[in-house]
Amino acid sequence: MSAEGGRGAGQVVFRALPQKTFSCLQDRDIADRLLKWSMQGRITAQAFSFDQQFKPYQKDEFLMLQIYLKRVNFKIIRGISFLTSRTSYAEAFFNDQSVNSSLKLLSASGQWTTLGSKVTKIEATVVPCTQISMSFFDRLYSEGIVRETGTIVKCYDDYHDDILISDELRKVLLLEDSDHYDLFTQLDREEFLFCLFKHFCIGGTLCQYEDVVDPYLETTKAFYKDLVSVQKNPETREIHIISTVFRVSAYDANGLCYPSSKSHQQTFAYLIVDPCKRHVNILYHCFGGSLFTN
Repeated sequence: MSAEGGRGAGQVVFRALPQKTFSCLQDRDIADRLLKWSMQGRITAQAFSFDQQFKPYQKDEFLMLQIYLKRVNFKIIRGISFLTSRTSYAEAFFNDQSVNSSLKLLSASGQWTTLGSKVTKIEATVVPCTQISMSFFDRLYSEGIVRETGTIVKCYDDYHDDILISDELRKVLLLEDSDHYDLFTQLDREEFLFCLFKHFCIGGTLCQYEDVVDPYLETTKAFYKDLVSVQKNPETREIHIISTVFRVSAYDANGLCYPSSKSHQQTFAYLIVDPCKRHVNILYHCFGGSLFTN
C-alpha cells in the first residue's frame, strides 16, 4: 500500500506478499509428517515486504506502533524478552494496516482468521540464528540419544506439562534433570535451528512420535532453509546468516491476542527479517489437533 493516507515521513510501510510460497509447506512428505505430528492445518508461513532499511538497533521500533504505555527503560539482551514504549516510527509491523488485515491466526474454534485488532503491547524475544549446518545435531548420536541407525532410544513413559515423554530425545529436549540435558548449552537451546527441531519433535495435541530421528531433521532443515537468508563472504567464501529472528506475542485491549489468546510452548510466531531483500517471513503454529485444511 502507498505511503499516503496519513503516513508520515520515516514510517515503515509493509506489503503482504500472498504470491510468496514456501516449498517446505508444499512438500507432500512434509505435509504427511505434519499430519502425523498433529500440526497440519495449524501451521502456516507468510511473507511481507517493507520499504526502509532495517537496522538491528531499531528492532523495537520495527515491530511496534504507538504503544500507549508509560515510557520504560529496557535493555535488549540476547534471548531475553523486552517491552518497548518507543514511538519513533508512526507505524510498524503489527499495526500496519496491510499486516493487521492479512496476518493469519487460528481462532478458538479452529478457523483461520486475521489479526484485525488494535495491538497495544508487544513481547519480543530475539532468537539467535547463527547455525549453518545440521551437524549441530550430530551430538545426539554420540550420547545414547539416537543410535547409529537413526533409531531413537526409548525410555519409560513420563509426562512434562501434559506432553508425553517416551524416548531419550524428548527427555533431552524437555527435562532439565535428564542425564543428557547438558548435551546442548543454554545458548544452543536458544538457537532458531534448535527451536524448530524441538517444535517438530513435540508436535501437537495428538502427535504420533517417530521411531527414527531423520523425519525431524529433514523437516527442520527444509523449514530453516526456506525461512532464513544467507550470504557468502566474497573474500573468505564462508556462508553466514543475515536474517534476524524474533519470537513474538501481541496484546490488544482484551489481553493476549497473537499468536493465540492462550499461551503454550507449542503455540508460536517467529518473525524472520531479511534486511537485504527487505522481507519479513512469519512462521506461525497454534497448538492443538490436526486440521485437514490450511
